[in-house]
Amino acid sequence: MGNTITDTNFNFPGQKNVYKGKVREVYRLENDILVMVATDRLSAFDVVMPKGIPYKGQILNQIATKMMAATADIVPNWLLATPDPNVAVGHACEPFKVEMVIRGYLSGHAAREYVAGKRTLCGVAMPDGMRENDKFPRPIITPATKAEHGDHDEDISKENILKRGIVSEADYGVLENYTKALFQRGTEIAADRGLILVDTKYEFGKTKEGKIVLIDEIHTPDSSRYFYAQGYRERQDKGESQKQLSKEFVRQWLIANGFQGLEGQTVPVMSDEYVASVSERYIELYENITGESFVKADISNIQERIERNVLKYLGL
Repeated sequence: MGNTITDTNFNFPGQKNVYKGKVREVYRLENDILVMVATDRLSAFDVVMPKGIPYKGQILNQIATKMMAATADIVPNWLLATPDPNVAVGHACEPFKVEMVIRGYLSGHAAREYVAGKRTLCGVAMPDGMRENDKFPRPIITPATKAEHGDHDEDISKENILKRGIVSEADYGVLENYTKALFQRGTEIAADRGLILVDTKYEFGKTKEGKIVLIDEIHTPDSSRYFYAQGYRERQDKGESQKQLSKEFVRQWLIANGFQGLEGQTVPVMSDEYVASVSERYIELYENITGESFVKADISNIQERIERNVLKYLGL
């Protein structure tokens, strides 16, 4: 599968440094400007898969920027412009070292912990008698410490975040309120598309002026889980799996092929046919989440296209 972007090595004018995460690469320029490139890398269980997924970076970037525009009235964000389908430009911030995970339903990681017998997640109680994909009485916030150098994210309670001084009590209160407001707006947007926003995560940073803003991605299939609303209740009543929109289908494929990111496990080989099917699934996710047809960008030379568009935005 050619024509994907899995690594970049740009040298933009005024560039000070570059940070390479699991999926995104962030170039810091003068004047506290960040150029964030969404690559086609696929990460699952905090491990980057060997092959890129065509159009995945474009899809994530375009969903995230649309969702930031749709929530800017309730939560300020870092975004300034999107000069290229794979690129977002915004203000540099000091990121908080936690991801604010919020769950409306018992799914994914929470469900796996529940099945293992746990009834508390990140210091938050989960009711007895729940089945996988049941709705919580009210959404719960289950933070995670941000991974560094590819290590796994770790669950952490609010109490430990405050005790360890990772976030101040005042700032954490703001993060909680923003997380709840964003999830409520995301739930409303999803409902308009015939979807249920099951769970998601938000990341925040603080500008040099001390303002807390939303950063990174929001409401994408990599950071969120969606169910189709139609048939949800019937599937639950019958004990059937939910029809969902997220990259959980990749995780389930990996689990079925003996991989959960544990020590000693090897990533299974992804055939070109499987990679193509993942790309098609991401396009389906885009169209269902946004309600718009996906327009494929020119991928004949993605690196050249990105550089040209960024330089044009910078006025060079």
